[in-house]
Amino acid sequence: MHIFISAGEPSGDLHGANLVRVLRHLRPEIDCVGFGGEKMAAAGCRLLYPLCELAVMWFARVFARAPLFLQLLSRADRYFRHQRPDAVILIDYPGFHWWLARRAHFHGIPVFYFVPPQLWGWGGWRVEKMRRWVDHVLCALPYEEPWYQSRGVAAHYVGHPYFDELPRQLLDDEFLAIERARPGTIIGLLPGSRNQELELNLSTLIRAASVIHAARPETRFLVACFKPAHQEHVRSYLDRFAPTSSERLSIQTCVSRTPEIIELSHSCIAVSGSVGLELLYRKRPSVVFYRIGRIDLKVCKLFMTAPYISLVNMLAGSELFPEFLTDRCQAHAIAGHVLGWLTEPEKYQKLRRELQELRDQVGQPGACENAAEFVLSRVEQKKPLILSSGLKASA
Repeated sequence: MHIFISAGEPSGDLHGANLVRVLRHLRPEIDCVGFGGEKMAAAGCRLLYPLCELAVMWFARVFARAPLFLQLLSRADRYFRHQRPDAVILIDYPGFHWWLARRAHFHGIPVFYFVPPQLWGWGGWRVEKMRRWVDHVLCALPYEEPWYQSRGVAAHYVGHPYFDELPRQLLDDEFLAIERARPGTIIGLLPGSRNQELELNLSTLIRAASVIHAARPETRFLVACFKPAHQEHVRSYLDRFAPTSSERLSIQTCVSRTPEIIELSHSCIAVSGSVGLELLYRKRPSVVFYRIGRIDLKVCKLFMTAPYISLVNMLAGSELFPEFLTDRCQAHAIAGHVLGWLTEPEKYQKLRRELQELRDQVGQPGACENAAEFVLSRVEQKKPLILSSGLKASA
């Protein structure tokens, strides 16, 4: 059996790697090929291109990479035509993946969308693309299945693959012990994994930390850097813009220590993204924000239909995590929530109990196994994909 898998972001690379491992466990002879990152390659997927190295967002950045995306699309089209995989599995990363789905559909190859884009949150009109070019949506969130099915899209809830990874995380005990031995209350600063997220949101993170430290001098801050280049960026920013040495914040930058930082932190300030599910898993009260350009914000608000930007809040149906989608610095408001948790322990513990209840409801592992079994059964049976209502899915 021959499966083509594509992921275009670090989180997709992680989910793709776990999916590849399950597929190869269930069918040792399976051949996994596609676009992805280092984790997928290490899991046994033969990469045609390291797509996760691009991980671009917003219109200007995507437009600048358009020639490369066209080359990759042409390469995939040739691969579909000549190698004819038994199925194509797409992981998030809409935009480019719509075009991949279209070409696979043209060649008669079944397309499965694992961890689909959040069409219910904004740009719901794009569901027409899903209906036309995707054979089945493998939903990560419980409310996605009825949303898609009510719009004529074949969908099946498998769970979120982040909860497959989190129970397996092995924290660095030495790092935890060293940090716990140091004085001070730790606040985690999580600036995201994309370069542009770091560029746009770092100043708000540092300024919020400064406000917190001014009110609570015992606090210190750990910054979770996705890669060494991000660490250098943060250090450079601190050297240029941090307070004078007598007032300097206690800020430590760490690479590949996000789970440990979340575990150590009293609370966190996080750029909105899939890390929210890790914050939920570890029951860590957090403020979630996303700072973008003024034009981008207007476009987002034009198409946004979801009441929240945080996945945790979407799952809860209420604002457990205070959140900000903004085009300006909201450091004082963000810091105010953290200071509230620091000064009101009862409020803090109440939120942790609410996070525990939500985690018990939605944080169950098994998504990758469910997705792999579903894809394999559909490919092997080669039966038409049927909606629960009895409607046949669009080919």
